Amino acid sequence: MAKAQVLIVDDEEGIRESLSQIIEDDGYETATASSGEDAIRAVQEVVPDLVLLDIWMSGIDGLQTLQEIRALHPDLPVIMISGHANIESAIKATKMGAYDLLEKPLSLDKVLLSVQRALEKKNLEIENRALRENLFRRWKLIGESQKMKQLDEQIRMAAVSNSRVLILGESGSGKELVAHLLHEHSPRTNGLFVEVNCAAIPQELIESELFGHEKGSFTGAFERKKGKFELADKGTLFLDEIGDMSLQTQAKVLRVIETQEFQRVGGNKNIKVDVRIISATNKDLAEEVKKGNFREDLFFRLNVIPIKVPALRERLEDIPLLVDHFLDVLAGEYGQQKKSISPEALSALKKHAWPGNIRELRNVLERLVIMTPSKVIPCADILAPEAPQADYLGFGTLKDARDAFEKDFIARKLEENGWNVSKTAEILGIERSNLHRKIKAYEIKVP
Repeated sequence: MAKAQVLIVDDEEGIRESLSQIIEDDGYETATASSGEDAIRAVQEVVPDLVLLDIWMSGIDGLQTLQEIRALHPDLPVIMISGHANIESAIKATKMGAYDLLEKPLSLDKVLLSVQRALEKKNLEIENRALRENLFRRWKLIGESQKMKQLDEQIRMAAVSNSRVLILGESGSGKELVAHLLHEHSPRTNGLFVEVNCAAIPQELIESELFGHEKGSFTGAFERKKGKFELADKGTLFLDEIGDMSLQTQAKVLRVIETQEFQRVGGNKNIKVDVRIISATNKDLAEEVKKGNFREDLFFRLNVIPIKVPALRERLEDIPLLVDHFLDVLAGEYGQQKKSISPEALSALKKHAWPGNIRELRNVLERLVIMTPSKVIPCADILAPEAPQADYLGFGTLKDARDAFEKDFIARKLEENGWNVSKTAEILGIERSNLHRKIKAYEIKVP
């Protein structure tokens, strides 16, 4: 790994030499300049990782040099050095973007500590930029169909506002992707995107998850914990599967929306937050309101801007672009050369109904990337071999045959619904908790 380079700018030769020695002894490379003019030429030729810059120099002084360097390289950290430091010069240097101001006579420990922290901050900023770029690549709408163009326009229009958005769509259709894009294109992009899956958290823990709790507020609460609302302050809170939230929790969420205040579980202090709420569901909330399962007032609060995500079967013309995208992503994830797909195989994918939507398509392609030995995926590999059916007549008792059939039936329905437990439970007409118990009892492997 290359060493970080520090440019030392001072018109005193002794200071340049002594600083070079201690900084090199600490594992860095150094370059020197005896004037502001030399420093500007140096950063134009080779950009260092950090600049140590004296304020008081003949010719162009340090502050003017700082201004020139910042104009050339706004992200280049600069530590100012002064033998006549005063509040005015310190304030001016800070406003111009200096990372730190050190006074002469220099403390070698302070110099090294400042250099170390400045470089750590720069590396962290580089990592954050790379992470954000990766996120932008990950959260990307794929498709050129009319429905996707309309969706893209809706996202861009809704993102710039602070209004609540309700994302509607089938399981696996890409509701989470839309939520991320709304956040990334919003003025809150520098804040956190905090996600809560309301269907995955037991109802007895959902309030602690949303609002946090105080130490000792219930059994197992060994320390104070911040909730998702608090973590999402100045950012976005994504309430996924909002239709599965209990009426009791709905009432508390409604109150937070109205007041932007809440109390932790077991607490008595009001905590004020500034949070944008984006919610999503695969249920018809208007119908759930009629059934008494969802509060009408909360529905109206959440449904300020409704966005409908189309099912994959409604935009089959986007499948070639989606396939190419996922093959590219999966090649990177598995460290393989990107595979291609035969025209016949692509045609077969375009004819499928895709009840599990985008999630199902990605799962199929992931299987093909792993299990297809050739570089080109043939049509024969598209349809997975059918799972062997149990010979129900071969069982000795009615209970054994019934259990085997129920296991096969549940597994098949889960697969048809993209392994979404909530949706499958609804289709089967049983409670979600009951379906979870059966999955565990029958040892059904959910991907």
